[in-house]
Amino acid sequence: MSNKSLNDEAWEKLFEKYDILHHVETDGFFNISAAQIKDYREPRLMAKFDHTVNLPKLFAENHLAILPITRGDYVISHFDAYHSFEENDEPIIQVSMPSYIQSLDYNHIPSEAIALNCAVATGIIADFMEDDNIVATVSGRMGSGDFSFYIGDTKSGGTRQIDVSNSQIEIDAAYEGIESLALFEAKRDLSEDFLIRQLYYPFRVWKSRIMKPVRPIFLVYSNGIYRMYEYAFEDENNYSSLKLIKLRNYSVEDTAISAADIQDVLNSGEIEEEPKISFPQADTFERIINLCELAQEHSLFHQDITEQYAFDARQTDYYTNAARYLGLLEKHAEEKGTVYSLSISGKKILNLNYKQRQLAFCRCILSHRIFNKVLRLYFRCGVMPSKNEVVAIMKEFGVYRVQSDETFERRASTIKSWINWIVSLINE
Repeated sequence: MSNKSLNDEAWEKLFEKYDILHHVETDGFFNISAAQIKDYREPRLMAKFDHTVNLPKLFAENHLAILPITRGDYVISHFDAYHSFEENDEPIIQVSMPSYIQSLDYNHIPSEAIALNCAVATGIIADFMEDDNIVATVSGRMGSGDFSFYIGDTKSGGTRQIDVSNSQIEIDAAYEGIESLALFEAKRDLSEDFLIRQLYYPFRVWKSRIMKPVRPIFLVYSNGIYRMYEYAFEDENNYSSLKLIKLRNYSVEDTAISAADIQDVLNSGEIEEEPKISFPQADTFERIINLCELAQEHSLFHQDITEQYAFDARQTDYYTNAARYLGLLEKHAEEKGTVYSLSISGKKILNLNYKQRQLAFCRCILSHRIFNKVLRLYFRCGVMPSKNEVVAIMKEFGVYRVQSDETFERRASTIKSWINWIVSLINE
């Protein structure tokens, strides 16, 4: 079975048919139309990559990106098109839902639109914008009009000019206050980076239409936390001049978890038999939670996880297996491919409030003997056990289908990361 995605296969055919790499190296860019792309696959699936990890193999290997320039045309080049999210260890600001609101359930956020509505209702948007007089204004799809900009070229180190004419843009939400207009891009999937175009094209459109400052803001909602990133373009004509202005985290729920809460889970939980599933190699536990959230509304095909969210094919395997190891996801085969859905246990956990949900995830982890012993050692010594100590514990209890020292060390990294996640919950 091929490891190539449908996008990989289609772009390989396009690159070969139009000799795209040669044109990019000779001319610095290659223009391609939606009609040309559609010969092999739908353009909406072939030309929208929200994160670098979603880029087709030929793009990633040759440091290429693609941007729309009209409603039916794109340009491919060595664009500096993505921005990595800044490190976020800001404290969580607690807010509350007004008591009269009955139609919003802050424990159940099935979409970006609902996340934005909750952020408005709880005062998160007003607090972040520092303006109590905000009004929802423009949103949805619209034309870009005409504008030009410069963008960094990752190969030459210089910049390249791009001319845009009536490309389609989409704004998830816009809130106008007395002093400014904030344009929001909202996501429910955690990622390491994002496509700057999602902020830049709407910014350029509305910067030319109103007199007030226009503020590009990225909202990421996951696991009860609203992560708000405000950016500015130091040079409004330069796509690559993005700079973080402000970063805050909010929650509608009480996020206070004590060391005693964790100790209680550690001491009261039962140890389960190890499942016949690959031992986890998925260091970022928040992304396991996020994957379960994405599967909460409907089952996810393996291919969809890889193409629509911030996972490559290998990460999809690692993180779905980790979630299955913990009993949160179930895997089954359908005619169209492998499908993952929330288990009964996963559904119950995601319906809990913030504190009980985190403690339930801890219980899932600590029901496995190796993780349980590593955390006990951590609490006894006051420091994280070394990788060698963790490997020794793994070998003491045995690990399903792990034999080489190199593999033991990779799995030990995941154990340490998950234990660090548990300890990081303590914020008394």
